[in-house]
Amino acid sequence: MQITERVKKIEPSATLSISARAKALKKEGRDVISFSAGEPDFDTPLVIKEEAKKAIDEGFTKYTPTSGTPELKEAIGKKLEKENGLFYTTQEIIVSCGAKHSLFNAILTLCSPGDEVLLPKPYWVTYLEQIKLAQGKPVLLEPSPSTLTVSIEEIKKALTPHTRLIIINNPSNPTGVVWEEGELEEIAQLAKEKDLVIISDEIYEHLTYDGAKVKSIATFPGMKERTIVINGVSKAFSMTGWRIGYAAGPQDVIEAMGRLQDHSTSNPTSISQRAAWKALQSDSFLVKEMVEKLDERRKLMMQHLSEIPSVTFPTPRGAFYVFANFSPYLGKSFQGKPINNSLELAESLLEEAQIACIPGIAFGMEGYLRFSYATSEENIEKGMKRLKNFINQMN
Repeated sequence: MQITERVKKIEPSATLSISARAKALKKEGRDVISFSAGEPDFDTPLVIKEEAKKAIDEGFTKYTPTSGTPELKEAIGKKLEKENGLFYTTQEIIVSCGAKHSLFNAILTLCSPGDEVLLPKPYWVTYLEQIKLAQGKPVLLEPSPSTLTVSIEEIKKALTPHTRLIIINNPSNPTGVVWEEGELEEIAQLAKEKDLVIISDEIYEHLTYDGAKVKSIATFPGMKERTIVINGVSKAFSMTGWRIGYAAGPQDVIEAMGRLQDHSTSNPTSISQRAAWKALQSDSFLVKEMVEKLDERRKLMMQHLSEIPSVTFPTPRGAFYVFANFSPYLGKSFQGKPINNSLELAESLLEEAQIACIPGIAFGMEGYLRFSYATSEENIEKGMKRLKNFINQMN
């Protein structure tokens, strides 16, 4: 059969591919330590699982409205009001099959063929492919080498009459960087001046450290009507497999996203919606306990990476990743095998040291590696020791 050019252009997800390869090696009996995970290693809290079981027992297994149950959308609205200072009606909220699905709906709804979408580097792998699927033109913004954040000058320099959207990921995957309020305010002002739309992916908002606070760009004056807020329950409540995300924005855009969803997935899973509803009712200690453990792991991984000569990284204050620059080691070899780029380095680490991490090129940044600390301290200790031994053997 003939595959369309549109789909041929899509690159497979590097994060999913490497995670799958790591799992396959484990099945073969290899002692692989994975730092590739894009999900917490904690279990979904019991109270949430019990609600899902209750939903099944009650026969809550039929179709729901495409945009989500009224109860879940009301809970999302209350969450946005309480935690973010944003006020949305249920008509301005849509529930989808994960935040990735919400992003897909938003990009396909707002990006016409030829529209330019500003995308700060490093970017989450899926943004680029979804823009391409919408037949938009990704315009990649270069970050500061030291902070890996994009300046307002860089954004202004990239503007053309065809610029339509800016995608913001706050906190960032892969860097863990949390956008400063002043940076967001500058972008908000520019968006109003140039009539731009912002897609703000805030899926990691609850996973922050060192006192970092995530402010939604939608809260700035005049921004709610030109921002699509993307979020979900996957990361904060360890519910990645439940596939519940949501978007909030102007009613006409949300309704258009709903029409798109009508003819793709219909409603998200009814049982997962009940579980997500319960998650949003839950005490904050469920998240707080996980964040405290992740913070300990973050510090441990940063300590180990900082001990490797010439490796640098911005301090991650959100999410659960460290994005480290291994450029000084490219062009060297391991046991006679040349390593010239981040993909070759990641592949060699997996095959030779049994460590799974994601090459920076997947995020648009050559020379970097992304390490997830969503794993045990024991794994971090063991994996970082393997990494150091590998690096020491390069020449």
